[in-house]
Amino acid sequence: MYSFRNDYSEGAHPQVLQALTDTNLVQTCGYGVDPICEEARDLIRTVCAAPEADVHFLVGGTQTNLTVITALLASYEAVIAAHTGHVNCHETGAIEATGHKVCVETSPDGKVTPAMVEAVLARHDGSEHMVSPKMVYISDTTEIGTVYTKAELTALRHCCDEHGLLLFLDGARLGSALTSPESDLTLADLAALERERCSSLDAPADAFAKLLALAAEEVSDPVRRRVTAQLLYHLGRWVYLVDAADDLRADIKSGGYNPLALRFTPRDGALAPADSEALALTLDGSVRAMAAAFELLPETKYTPVLRAAVYEGLYAVGAAVLHGTFRKRQRREEPIRKADTDYA
Repeated sequence: MYSFRNDYSEGAHPQVLQALTDTNLVQTCGYGVDPICEEARDLIRTVCAAPEADVHFLVGGTQTNLTVITALLASYEAVIAAHTGHVNCHETGAIEATGHKVCVETSPDGKVTPAMVEAVLARHDGSEHMVSPKMVYISDTTEIGTVYTKAELTALRHCCDEHGLLLFLDGARLGSALTSPESDLTLADLAALERERCSSLDAPADAFAKLLALAAEEVSDPVRRRVTAQLLYHLGRWVYLVDAADDLRADIKSGGYNPLALRFTPRDGALAPADSEALALTLDGSVRAMAAAFELLPETKYTPVLRAAVYEGLYAVGAAVLHGTFRKRQRREEPIRKADTDYA
């Protein structure tokens, strides 16, 4: 008897076990930064026809759902799901334990439809007394074995775009869905649907971050190169988002692209306090990641300067931009004074 409950009802395919045996004594640095993981990332990007995609490896479905939802949502934002959804009934309150309420709608077949999304949104008036739905959570196959069609997912994608919602697909049983005769989807189709529109701050910031990380290719030592690339990546992400915050008012006025204008709801060209706090948290995450990489680099004559920049300068500039006290100046005309970035 075969069970299609999930993709891991059994141990592993014999070829997977053989590969584990063949590489068992190969020493790597681990933590997902080894050559084998890099090769796996490349294979996944190829199958998904998404060369620009970020691929991260996590252990367990609950941990993955919790990490994604916590990373993408502000503290007051909520998740829309079918009443059968894993985040609602099978993950022991892990999502709501972080403050993200799961707003459920009864679904006879386990699927989420645009009508269900509209119904949940209609019950939330946007006041400070209620959570703000920001993400739609789905599973494919669903928890009761049904499979989404491409038309159903496309309609749901468009509904999410219309309301500025994120669409998150739980792939715990994705292998079963893609091989089902009822499915007309491929991994490439799913990747394309995800790329249609994304109000996440990570997508646009990632391109600049990766570009800056390429500077690490000049480092000869492979371990130091990897660490330097991580530092530069998170620095690039921080720079992009801080620049977006600094340019927000001008971009709104000119109609230019700014991810913060899509992700949040600025008023008079400025972020609301709660949105500013959410952006500050993601900037803080980038600085912390930079600091972690910085501490792995060997001491040089530049270390004191870099330490001051990572642990003091970035925080000061970021806070000044968010508080509206940072002012750009022409380098040759007037220098930036300490008071200009004083966030105390």
